[in-house]
Amino acid sequence: MVVTDLTDQKKREDLQEADRRKDEFLATLAHELRNPLAPIRNALQIIRLAGDNAQAVELAKDVMDRQLRHMVRLVDDLLDVSRITRGKVELRKERVDLTKIIHSAVETSRPLIEASGHELTLQLAPEPIWLEADLTRLAQVLSNLLNNSARYTKPNGRILLTSERREGEALVRVCDNGLGIPEDMLPLVFEMFTQVDRPQERSQGGLGIGLSLVRGLVEMHGGKVEAYSDGPGRGSEFVVRLPLLTEEPERQEVQAPDGQTQKATAPHARRILIVEDNRDGADSLALLLELMGNNVRTVYDGASALEAATEYRPDVVLLDIGLPGRDGYEVAREIRASPHLNGVVLIAQTGWGQEEDYRRTTEAGFNHHLVKPVDPQKLKELLATMPNHH
Repeated sequence: MVVTDLTDQKKREDLQEADRRKDEFLATLAHELRNPLAPIRNALQIIRLAGDNAQAVELAKDVMDRQLRHMVRLVDDLLDVSRITRGKVELRKERVDLTKIIHSAVETSRPLIEASGHELTLQLAPEPIWLEADLTRLAQVLSNLLNNSARYTKPNGRILLTSERREGEALVRVCDNGLGIPEDMLPLVFEMFTQVDRPQERSQGGLGIGLSLVRGLVEMHGGKVEAYSDGPGRGSEFVVRLPLLTEEPERQEVQAPDGQTQKATAPHARRILIVEDNRDGADSLALLLELMGNNVRTVYDGASALEAATEYRPDVVLLDIGLPGRDGYEVAREIRASPHLNGVVLIAQTGWGQEEDYRRTTEAGFNHHLVKPVDPQKLKELLATMPNHH
């Protein structure tokens, strides 16, 4: 009876602790999502008041671009953790040299490292270390570790990244002379909703999910990640171990194609129909596409979409999924069934970006699936590859 009571009490305490960490995480999430909104709002007001001051307008645009990218990264991290937890991440493995992965990660993290005045030193293996890995995902792992060091090291600190081959494994170490980790927190730093209570934690931002992402992605590659620290103020070291590729690729001369390079179609004007119930989103996208030289028409609900498409005969339909009344899937099927709209390109633009969502849009007849907020440059490049029927 006593044993049972103690077991039940331990379960209750564990649940209470998990609930506390979840509440703290949600409060941090709200804080981190609000933070970029203040400079974005300020930048909008600057543009309204700047008049002929081109320098002020350019500064405001740079601020908005940086803060938007920051918000997108936060949301992407949340989605990645969710996908990994549910086993929904599919790795695109290829033969890749570890050094190439490291350089990609460094390029991503360099702005944060330089902004803090840190000295980054690379000590890389002289010979290639071949892995069978998803380059993008492992670069994300190392970038998260570098960002972690940059955030929790005082300005003008030192960060060291090393790589080596040892006992059939690839080893990558990321070390810093930063704030360190208390001994009792070392086993917990990779847990979801866990944040180490450090003085700079709040000022440096972050959701505290980066290390959970790191562990999930490393384990998906058959590897292991460990954290070491001698305590607060003594810096930190993270060690990533990954299995080597069993058969290394032979050296091959890369042959250039016979002078033929596939180029995107020249950016001629296209007829584009936007179907989006968020009027600000629809109207701003329409203006952007018109500035790119396209002819654009906009409707704000699914019920009007088929009639507008039949009358307008667009080359491309940018179609939201979560439309009131008639959703984007239904509209897409109606367009595909219409004999008057053969050859139209359907692009889903939606806030839903899970694997299941991609499958559903493909089944409904969409050619492409873009996750909001859509990168204007990527959209421009995508449109440039499409035929112009008018």
